[in-house]
Formats: sequence, structure tokens, C-alpha cells
Amino acid sequence: MTFRTHAAIAALTMLTLGACGQSGDKANETTKPAQQSAEDETTLEGSSVVLAPLDEENLRARIAKLSSDEFEGRAPASKGGMKTREYLTAEMQRIGLEPGNGDSYEQKVPLVELTVEPEQSNLMIDGELIEYGSEAVYWTKRVVEDVSYTDSDLVFVGYGVVAPEYGWNDYADIDVTGKTVVMLVNDPGYASGDDAFFKGRAMTYYGRWTYKYEEAARQGAAGALIIHQTAPAAYGWNVVEGSWTGPQLDLERPDGGEGRVALEGWIQEDIARGLFDKAGLDFDALTAAAKERGFKAVEMGDLQSSATLKNTVRRSESANVAGVIPGTENPDEYVLYMAHWDHLGFNATVTEGDAISNGAVDNATGTAGILSIAEVFMNSETRPKRSLMFVAVTAEESGLLGSAYLAEDPIVPLANIVGGINIDGVLPMPPAKDIIVVGYGASELEDLLKKAADKRDIYLRPDAEPEKGYFYRSDHISLAKKGVPMLYADSGIDLVDGGEDAGRELAENYTVNHYHQPSDEYSPDWDLTGMAQSMTIFAEVGADMAYTDIWPNWYDGNEFRALRDEQRQ
Repeated sequence: MTFRTHAAIAALTMLTLGACGQSGDKANETTKPAQQSAEDETTLEGSSVVLAPLDEENLRARIAKLSSDEFEGRAPASKGGMKTREYLTAEMQRIGLEPGNGDSYEQKVPLVELTVEPEQSNLMIDGELIEYGSEAVYWTKRVVEDVSYTDSDLVFVGYGVVAPEYGWNDYADIDVTGKTVVMLVNDPGYASGDDAFFKGRAMTYYGRWTYKYEEAARQGAAGALIIHQTAPAAYGWNVVEGSWTGPQLDLERPDGGEGRVALEGWIQEDIARGLFDKAGLDFDALTAAAKERGFKAVEMGDLQSSATLKNTVRRSESANVAGVIPGTENPDEYVLYMAHWDHLGFNATVTEGDAISNGAVDNATGTAGILSIAEVFMNSETRPKRSLMFVAVTAEESGLLGSAYLAEDPIVPLANIVGGINIDGVLPMPPAKDIIVVGYGASELEDLLKKAADKRDIYLRPDAEPEKGYFYRSDHISLAKKGVPMLYADSGIDLVDGGEDAGRELAENYTVNHYHQPSDEYSPDWDLTGMAQSMTIFAEVGADMAYTDIWPNWYDGNEFRALRDEQRQ
């Protein structure tokens, strides 16, 4: 999980690591053949299909193995990353999965690292230098050493949103070709607070900074600057400065990133206010107007920007690892399980103490989870009608890159993916009475989740801060924004023993003490009963698609519904 992906909700959705010592014995075990236990078998409602039980011992062994020092923190394009890929391939073969990408278990993912050299780069507005880091942070997605443009008119485009289903177009009646667009973070619904407008305080995909840069490129802009405001962004300027400076990993795209604007970036609110004043514009009045229907983009007087970016470019390669259980009747239709295998790796600059960020929770748990769910289906007597695909994606911590590559260059047609489940960072815990749905109210996959949860008297809980847009910050969004219905759920906080107070206390322990730290390590003392229960529920959700002919869709009004409808025509 990147910070932008999940850190802030970890306090609500995750529980303690328990003791944090590394288990050398368990980490070096190989998983045993699963043994079925009749009392743990699951019969699908309205069906004679009986799923084999999820083997908790194998789940534990896989987490321990993946998070051992042997894998050196599983960084992409590293020795530990290569060893992780080899292990995943071998484990998929051992379980009995067929290669997911033709005759290979791997989908190679070309990566490129771009580093802006601040001393040789600059952003000028109205002839004045905007200080890199303290006043603005900027970069380019164009994979070249030199990027520049001059005399680009500034235009305030409100939220920078084109959303046909909401009857909204901030670019209506204006041509921004070659111009620098300046825009607000989040979306008009958040600003209005009206639940009937967009999604009210809950962020839509149009509120994501990634979308805003992509839309600016579609509109032909030369540069795109988002005005940072802490509340709607859900993080402070320190996060902007820490996250978007230094080396930035991206995909090596066929066009070399030429389809993106020359400069993408964030600018401090007080700097933006000064620019509005220079242009003779009222910042507060325009930001208030931007959330109202009928808003029109505004030229920012005579203000122009010019920019020069000097980059260091370094190329590498990683891979997604995919295995398939072919369907018996409709093998060209797929149910997808996905988890990212990468973590932060080995820090060579550490001279004392632990230099390995093992990522036991983040995301050895999810990766082990999809392997264990695959094992459930392989050990069930009845094979699914549809195919099941299990993909461990790379480079999530670098910006969801492995899943983005999977979406851009899919192994199977996206229209043939019935639905998908993403598993990211499930903490070891005792059972809970709830399960948290991130992005609650998105798709009919939630109906299948509720069906499986109801059987165990578990209730669905929406994530606590939908205005922060966590649904758009993990790997499933790469496929969702292409139209594929995706579910992102996490174990709950209302513990069977101790209730919500106990769950929140344990969650805070992980967030404060272990998230993205070397102490995110496996312990043999972990209680995996809650995690195993969640994985069993996720298996049942997939089974409801794999053994039937249903095609879940996004709910009416969802921003991805039209894409799916067109995809399935």
C-alpha cells in the first residue's frame, strides 16, 4: 500500500501485528497439500457446489515465506523482487494453476524512473521563479531528458472535470491547447456537501489528481497545476513534497509519455492566491463559483508560465505473475483475484539496525490470500464453469503501475472479466462482526459480498472517510476505470471479543508503529482466524460468479457504469 493508497484508513480497517519477531522456521517451510475438513466446507446458497475449506496453515506459511528476509522486502527490479516472482510462479504451479499469459506465468512490466534535477529545472509564472519544493512540486511523464515550454497562458478551469453522467464540463466553451490549466483538488460534490450532487462528500474518480492530469492532456494543455488545499486533498503539503520529489517510477509506455502534458504539478494555496491577485481575480469567489452548475473557465489575465525540466532517466523491468483455473463451460469468461506482491525492499543506506522492509501485512497477506483462495477452488470437487484468474501485480508502491499495465495491455479482454476482487494489506486479527467496504455503494459485487457475510452474521460497513477517495487509491482502480466491476473490502473493526474500541486500539498500533516500517514482520503468534474468515468470504464472492452466468455491473449512477455498458455491448 502506498501512503496515498491506504495509510489514513489503516487506523479504521486494520488490526495489530502482534509480536513482531521473524519466524525463521515457518518462513522456510513449503506449503503442504491442503487437507479438506468436512465441517469447514462451504455449500453455495442455491447450489450443490461445495467449496473446499481454506487452509489456514498454508495461508500462514505463505505469508511467512514472502515476508522473510530471503526476499529482501520484495522491491521490483531487485534481486528480492526476482526471487519473489520465481516463488509465485512455483507456488502457482504447485497449486495446479495453468499459465495466465499464454504459455507464461509472467507478464513483463517495463518500468522507467524519472528524476527531476531541481538545480537545472524551473517553473516561471509572470516572470517570477516558483520555488521547487516549498512553493510547487512538478514533474513530467514524458520519458525524455529535456522538457520545456514557454509563454503558456494560465486558465483557471475549476475542478478540471468532464463528467457527462453528471452533466458537468469545466472545459466547455474554451480551448486550452498549449495553455497551463490551474484547478482545484477533489470534486464539486465535495465542495457543495450536497449528497445529491455528484456523490456529495464522497469523492468520485473525477476528484482524483491522476484523473485531472489525464483530462488536461486530453484537452491539449501544455501544463497542469493543482492548487493544494489540505482538507479536500486529505493530506498536507509535506506529503506532496515528500511523495512527488526525487525518483518517480512509471510505466514505459509505447508513446514515451508524449500524450501527457509537458508539466504536471501541485502549487501551494498561498502562491495560487497571489497569482489570482496578480490577475485581478478573486480566489475565494472563483472557488465558490467552481462548485456551481454553469461555471465557466476563466483566463487568468496576462499571466503566462514557462518551464524547463531536466530529467535523469533509468529503465528497468518487473513482472505481474498470473495463473488460471480454466472454466469447464465458459473458459473465455474470467473472475479475477488480484493482490500486489511488491513492497519497499532493502535500504542499503542503513548501517545499523534492520534495513529490510519485509511488508508482512503490506502485502504478503494479500498475495498469500489469493494463492490460498486459488487452492480452495483447485481442491473443490466441482470445477468452475468460468475461468478464475489470479494475478499478483508489481509496483503498487510506486503508483499502482503493475495493475495499470495489466489494464492497458490486458492478458484477456477486459470485456470478458466478469468482476474482480482486490486484496491489499489484511492484518492478522481475531474475528470481527463487520467487514469494511471501501467505496461502498459502487457495484453489484457488494450484493454478493453481503450474501456471503450474512451467512456468518457479519454486516457490511462503509469506509469512514469516503471524501478522501480511498476507493481510487489501490490496484483495483486500474481496471475499474476501464469499466471492470471491482470490489475492495477489508476486515472489520467491530471485534467479536472487545467490540469497536478494541479494534480501533489495535488498528492504531499498526498505523503508528509498523506501517511502511521494517517492523512490518511476520510473527508465529499471529491470530489468523479473522483473516482466514475474510478470505473464505472473498472465495465465496468469486464462486458466485464462477459457477453461474451472472454479470454484475456497477450500480446506476456510478461513474464507471457507462464504460461497462459500452464494453459489454
